[in-house]
Amino acid sequence: MRRSGFGLGKIFGINVRIDWSWLLIFALTSWNLASAAQALHPNWSDGLSWVLAIVGASLFFGSVLAHELAHSLIARAQGTQVDNITLFLFGGVSNIQEEPSSPQKEFVMAILGPVTSLIIGGVLITLVNLFAGPLGALAAPPQALVARLGPLSTLALWLGTVNIALGIFNLIPGFPLDGGRVVRSILWGLTDNLRQATQWASWLGQVIAWVMILAGIASAFGARVPLVGRGLVSGLWLAFIGWFLSNAATQSYRRVVIEDILDDVSISRMMRENPPTVPSNISLESFVHDYVMRTDDYGFPVVDGEELRGIITLDDVRAVPRQDWATKSVGEVMTPRERLITADPEECASEALDKLTRHDIRQLPVVQEGRLVGLVRRRDIVRWLRLHSELS
Repeated sequence: MRRSGFGLGKIFGINVRIDWSWLLIFALTSWNLASAAQALHPNWSDGLSWVLAIVGASLFFGSVLAHELAHSLIARAQGTQVDNITLFLFGGVSNIQEEPSSPQKEFVMAILGPVTSLIIGGVLITLVNLFAGPLGALAAPPQALVARLGPLSTLALWLGTVNIALGIFNLIPGFPLDGGRVVRSILWGLTDNLRQATQWASWLGQVIAWVMILAGIASAFGARVPLVGRGLVSGLWLAFIGWFLSNAATQSYRRVVIEDILDDVSISRMMRENPPTVPSNISLESFVHDYVMRTDDYGFPVVDGEELRGIITLDDVRAVPRQDWATKSVGEVMTPRERLITADPEECASEALDKLTRHDIRQLPVVQEGRLVGLVRRRDIVRWLRLHSELS
């Protein structure tokens, strides 16, 4: 599977990844924090300001990770597979493989993330009150309040404030934000129809997204927007977040519709029976000229007799230098059977599509009792969906 970014390791058995886009927002956050520290604490050295900024940006994304871990751990406790958590430009996302099985489970899973952020924020601000004096008792403006704090108290106050803001932002009822998922769980419970509840929550999410886009544009052109103010950068950023939310709401609804359509359809209804197969002992040159050039197929099951040995794709061939095609056999470069992602003919088509998408592959061998009975390709499922929508 092709992924952008790199892995950080595992936490509670869940892979944590960083997308390359995260590096941009990390750099911007660090720069903004360093600039703010130098403006509020002119007596601090540049080195102290930058160290505090980098630590603060790192802890902020640690808070985002804690938010996503809350979602992921409760999803796993409910029996749902969680592949990984990815930190990216807009924060973080948990790669949860399927929708919750009930509105109650969705409500708990959705609400726990913002609650985690609010608890982290509340604890940090309480600690600042305890060790740096009661903040609410000061009559000074916020700048004067922060200016009197030391480095650790400043860092804790900023992290506490931003975590509370993160929790409140995620409670906005715009699907697929956590607040939108809470709304969907309530609608799902009232209608007993996940698809209908998702459609309504998606509409609400798009309305909120367009409000954010229009408010961001207004802010960029000088209008003062509550909680955002005015300014080109903040306005464009708000509009960009709104655009992202609108697309995410549409895509989330489409995913539910597709799963709903495919849930009662078995792979056997759309798989390609008796697909072209190749023996493992022929050369890559023979494979290319006798098989690839004569069809538009991308992958071919490798079968000796009646035994499925593996699968070979055009990517496997491209990985071998052209001058070696005459001496390399299919069996030497194929993906062997034990590493294949396969499907059962009675498996739901939605599960097959999930496997194809999750592993970023184009075809699945359909196997029954160890014997190849067909091949289901991503384009076969897409064609079936297109036909279904046209008939509907």
